[in-house]
Amino acid sequence: MKGILLVNLGSPDSPNPKDVKKYLGEFLMDERVIDVPLWARNLLVKGIILNTRPKASAAAYKKIWWDEGSPLIVISERLKAKVQNQVTFPVALAMRYGSMTIKKGFQELVDKGVDEVLLIPLYPQFAMATTETILVLAEEVRKSHFPNLEVTDLPAFYNKPKYIEVLSNSIRHHLQGKTFDHLLFSYHGVPERHIRKSDVTKSHCKIDGSCCKTPSKAHEFCYRHQCFEVTRLVAEKLNLQEGTYSTSFQSRLGFDPWLQPYTDRTIERLGKEGVKNMAIVTPAFVSDCLETLEEIAMEGQEIFHEMGGSEFTTIPCLNDDDAWVNLLAEWINEWAMSETILSE
Repeated sequence: MKGILLVNLGSPDSPNPKDVKKYLGEFLMDERVIDVPLWARNLLVKGIILNTRPKASAAAYKKIWWDEGSPLIVISERLKAKVQNQVTFPVALAMRYGSMTIKKGFQELVDKGVDEVLLIPLYPQFAMATTETILVLAEEVRKSHFPNLEVTDLPAFYNKPKYIEVLSNSIRHHLQGKTFDHLLFSYHGVPERHIRKSDVTKSHCKIDGSCCKTPSKAHEFCYRHQCFEVTRLVAEKLNLQEGTYSTSFQSRLGFDPWLQPYTDRTIERLGKEGVKNMAIVTPAFVSDCLETLEEIAMEGQEIFHEMGGSEFTTIPCLNDDDAWVNLLAEWINEWAMSETILSE
């Protein structure tokens, strides 16, 4: 029997500092998130970050927390329910970090008689710190606890025409009736070394402004290329004029070089240059979360207004949008019929 496991990032159980500290500890100790030797990761995370950051992070979570719980969890559960209504197979939801574990997700499906799972990482682009860490952990859990379970994963879908159409239509809908001078595509940042580590050719990714535009096998696992490609394809679909849109990266941590340009500095620059009405979309996420609701919608707007900007429009993620649900259901049914997944 077939089943579906949707997997997103995760969330603390509550916005209290104790729960946030526990969540941050699991998240930041992941070797694919902070990819330094264990001794250095322990020193950085347990010696510094977990003694300084939880209180501030908890305050940020409290700003965006809903009555029903964590926005990311609530939205993901809504998505799961809608997808379940569109397919005949059991659908479960899990998180890479936190109490909604991948093991629990697999167990829920196995208890319903499932022996063949389509694992769907809810990330359009591939990255070490998102898709890869989900797939690695899922395989470890499968081997240890569900050795008879057959698991197939949905590949990155950042450039698939139907996904680009759904994303573009969502952006168009939320900008309807609004005037904007600039549309900023803001993606979650990663350290530059992650890009080089993911380079299967070991030579292509130089982050020099040209490698992402030069065809290569490296692009299959290059987060930077895939982000810029989403921007290019959506801009093309929306007929955006050159100079009216750009790409940036948010949420950097530490002092190592991360992907640039940085979102906060880009918002600041646009305000200083006289942009009065800007819109921002976050296509590295399919569900609104702390990084979109607080870092962008609140902090980003504050920066823009401080720089003289007027209208700051935050475009929601796809969340449980019906067109997005329908597309997921279509991909699931393709897999169930043993056809090529993501044919379009």
